[in-house]
Amino acid sequence: MAAPILVTKLFVPPTRARFVPRPDLIKRLNNGLDRKLTLLSAPAGFGKTTLVSHWVKNLRSNNELDGRPNKVAWLSLDQDDNDPLRFLTYLIAALNQNIETDLGQGALSMLQSPQPPPSNTILISLLNDLATIPEKIILVLDDYHLIEAEPIHQAIVYLLEHLPPQLHLIIATRQDPYLSLGRLRARNQLTELRAADLRFTSSEAADFLNQVMGLNLSSGDIAELESRTEGWIAGLQLAAISMRGRNHKDFIKSFTGGHRLVLDFLIEEVLSQQPESVQNFLLQTAILDRLTGSLCDALTGQDNGQEALEMLDRANLFIVPLDDERRWYRYHHLFADLLRQRLRQTRPDQLTTLHSRASKWHEENEFTHEAIEYALRADEFEQAAHLIDEFVDVIWPHTDQTRFRRWLDRFPDEVILYRPHLCILHAVHLLQSGHVDKAEQRLQTAERLLEHCNSFEPDKLSKPELMILCGRTAVTRAGLASFKGALPDTIRHARRALEFLPESESTWRSLAYDNLGNAYSFMGEVASAYQARIKGLEA
Repeated sequence: MAAPILVTKLFVPPTRARFVPRPDLIKRLNNGLDRKLTLLSAPAGFGKTTLVSHWVKNLRSNNELDGRPNKVAWLSLDQDDNDPLRFLTYLIAALNQNIETDLGQGALSMLQSPQPPPSNTILISLLNDLATIPEKIILVLDDYHLIEAEPIHQAIVYLLEHLPPQLHLIIATRQDPYLSLGRLRARNQLTELRAADLRFTSSEAADFLNQVMGLNLSSGDIAELESRTEGWIAGLQLAAISMRGRNHKDFIKSFTGGHRLVLDFLIEEVLSQQPESVQNFLLQTAILDRLTGSLCDALTGQDNGQEALEMLDRANLFIVPLDDERRWYRYHHLFADLLRQRLRQTRPDQLTTLHSRASKWHEENEFTHEAIEYALRADEFEQAAHLIDEFVDVIWPHTDQTRFRRWLDRFPDEVILYRPHLCILHAVHLLQSGHVDKAEQRLQTAERLLEHCNSFEPDKLSKPELMILCGRTAVTRAGLASFKGALPDTIRHARRALEFLPESESTWRSLAYDNLGNAYSFMGEVASAYQARIKGLEA
């Protein structure tokens, strides 16, 4: 069973009806389609996502560019996408969603196998499929600055080196990615839009302030404000919100300082200009990664969450719709960061309660991953451990392992050390990350707990549950022996695991057979290795 896909990551962000036309930038984006990569690299608030989303939506509505049919795939990235398997899974999902529903099925099957091949092998299969598509394909990777994993950078470099001619990649990022940009420039395969390109000109600033934001500023006021913000779009937007109902000239005269100070000042001004009910709503919901009406109600104790979100959307108060129905939103990343900072400064006693309420809502609405995450943020470690213990067989095979490892690393020892299952899972992840000694310690703890399984709290184990945990411990012990090159021990522990584990334990039985197959292969017993791997695939 494949991991669930969060489809809102695959949507082109909705664009507002009032938009400042930017024909020169649109022309550069159009001209860049003959190259491999278009890079939009600028700090937060320079309108990268807005520009690209407006452009690709026009391409979709026109359906052709210079007589060529075109298709657009979009992927909004987040920190959890640093897991290479998750990244490639979402990359294929973005292409499925917008290009062809069966595109990349071979690559997806490789990703979902117990032992996925190297990324380049997966990409070869995907590239071969893409090469058969006759239309022009535009693939957008938004917020790429959140990607830090070197294997993903290497995968994108390989993708760029072997792009079929009809595929064009667009990357929007706050910092330059590690993608051999110098080589692409030298080969004239790169179009770049930087902060100097994206900043509003004086005429664009005038359109934005007077037409989009509804102000009535003189040309002198606009020039002064544009000069002070250096065309920084987010700064202009914050300034425009702060000026509503105030003397424009007095405000502009006081508007100065570096970006950070200006932004801090404007956020203070934005919040202080809002009614107390709106300020409370913004601060109480600031902890959320994604917002919907009933979730906001759970945090605020009110029953107007959806109306409040729609009001914020209409007021341009830095809220971003995540779907066309406008049921799910998120705050602009920069705005969210500042709201959270203010919440920590002014209402630190509310943080635990808000995270706890968020965890409860997500649990009740069957968003288990999010329920665990918010419980950990609330330092409710017992609740988070309970959720993992209860749902681990559902979420562990389909959870990004980077995220799972991060969860386990956040638990205090006193919570993990009394739960054999958490010890086993932590040992697996420690082993995968090369921390052999720590994995050994966790595994020994699990073995001691299972030897005295009826004497520890908080849970008692039935005999079938005990057998399963003993089997999973043996699988992990086999993996540890394999890592150390102890091949006879690997075989012994893997066989023991298969004796314990029922047929329903397909994931763990497959891991046991993989360890057997690897051990037999290193020992030169080719037939036995082949049989073990066949059984692993059938598990």
